[in-house]
This record gives sequence, structure tokens and C-alpha cells, in this order.
Amino acid sequence: MPFPTKVKLVEVGPRDGLQNEAMTIPTDVKIEFINRLSATGLSVIETTSFVSPKWVPQLADNHEVFSKINQKAHISYPVLIPNLTGLERALTVDVKEIALFCTPSEKFSQRNTNCTVAESLARIAELMPVAKKHNLRVRGYISCVLGCPYEGDISPHAVADLAEKLIQLGCYEISLGDTIGVGTPKKTAAMLETVMKKIPVEKLAVHFHDTYGQALANIYVALEHGVSVIDSSVSGLGGCPYAKGASGNVASEDVLYMLNGMGIETGVDLEKLIAVGQFISGFLKRPSQSKVNVAFSSRNK
Repeated sequence: MPFPTKVKLVEVGPRDGLQNEAMTIPTDVKIEFINRLSATGLSVIETTSFVSPKWVPQLADNHEVFSKINQKAHISYPVLIPNLTGLERALTVDVKEIALFCTPSEKFSQRNTNCTVAESLARIAELMPVAKKHNLRVRGYISCVLGCPYEGDISPHAVADLAEKLIQLGCYEISLGDTIGVGTPKKTAAMLETVMKKIPVEKLAVHFHDTYGQALANIYVALEHGVSVIDSSVSGLGGCPYAKGASGNVASEDVLYMLNGMGIETGVDLEKLIAVGQFISGFLKRPSQSKVNVAFSSRNK
């Protein structure tokens, strides 16, 4: 299959990137971070999550952040929703797109959402009529598609079956997440080929963490299979609070540099994205985890 000519980058830094930070990040910094991302050419910026502050204190200001960012008409600002209560809270700030998550791993599901896989799907089914009533676009995340910190290897068939159920429930797109970054190119290819027997590639996205340095190689494999939607986080921010040792998401700058080198269009300005990465890394008082960002910064000193 030929490489896509255009790729949609889904920036998850403000939500997935910041949710696990130990230091409390002020609301105004989050708002400026998102506004700066909005000026880079990105078309999707996952903004926050309407999860209980008890579980993710970092995102307790979700209502204020979403209400105060300068939203641009051509950009989608989805929010992650854990349950019906979260959806009801999100509707008070007039969200237009939501993301829901589940996993084929029973143990991860119990640790992450305190319910079984079947119960997780039942929760999603409960949300869908409400989302439809309010004309919300719904994206589905599947966690641990290439391995689980509690169960080890995950069957590609289990991933495919879950993806099919999410599409049937009404998700327009499924993001396949290597939550702990254990995937390798061969495993990625096998998983994608199995999923694509049930779901058209146009409805698939990939979401790789770079724990073992395999993310770009896995994304290349996904591109070879025709996937044209890639989740990433500026400067490699992130990690999973329920997966010990899971490092950040693949860095948006590194993904964009690779896509630019392949002649694949994204509409995103690399230099502007690098500047945003430097902004948030500077606030966090640590170096960017993006190799491209570090290289550009060193070159321009």
C-alpha cells in the first residue's frame, strides 16, 4: 500500500501529556500552551479530560481551561470523557468532540477504570445516545494494543474485536494505543493487519509511547499500512498514571520532521511547534524529550 500523501496529527500534549505531571501546572499556563499550539497549523488538539479530580488532580481545572482557550473555527478541541457524569460536565462548556477509552486487557481495565472490559463497553453504550443527541463527534481509544503491564502480550484479535464494537457503537475513529511503548515494527504490522480485516484503515489512528525508543519505527509501519492519523505530544510529554514505567508519547516534533522528510503533508509548521515545545519544557524546567527539538535548539544557540 502506498504511503498517505497527507497525515492528520492529533496533538495530545495538553491532556495526555500533562495529566501525569507531579507539579501542579497553573491554569493560565495550560491555556497559553493550547493557544500557542493553535497557532502551529494543527487541526486537532486534545484539550483536557472531564475526569474526577480525585483520580487526575492535574486536570481539575478542565472546565476553566476549555472555557478560556481561544478556539479557532478550523481546529477541533476534543476532550476525554470517562463516564456519563464527565460527559454531563463537559456539555456545560459546549464541547463538540469527545474521546472515550477502553482496553482489551481485563487487568488494565480494572486498574484504570475500576470495571471489567464488558462493563467499560456498557458505559460507552450508555454515553452514545447522549452524545448523538448533542451532535458530538466521538473518538474511541483502545489502550494496551501491543502489550499490558499486568497481562503481557495482547491478542491482535482481541484488539480487532474491540475496535469493531466501538465502531458499531458509533465512534467515527479508533486510536490504537501502545500505552507502555513495548511494540516493535513486526508486532505493529501484525496488529494492524488483523484490525484492518474488520475496520477500514480510514477509521484508524495510532498512538505510540516511546518507552523503548520504538515509536517512530512503529509509526513508519503504520504509514506503510495506509494509516493517516497519528497521535503525538509536543516534546514527548506524557506517560500513563496506571502503567508504571511508561514514558512519554512520541514527540510531535520528531513525527513532523519524519513526515516532512517523506514529503507527507500535515499543514503544521515545524519551527512553530518547536517553539511551543520549548515553552512548555521551559516551564517544566527540564529538557525537551524531542530529539528534533534538542537538535534545533543546539543548532540555534
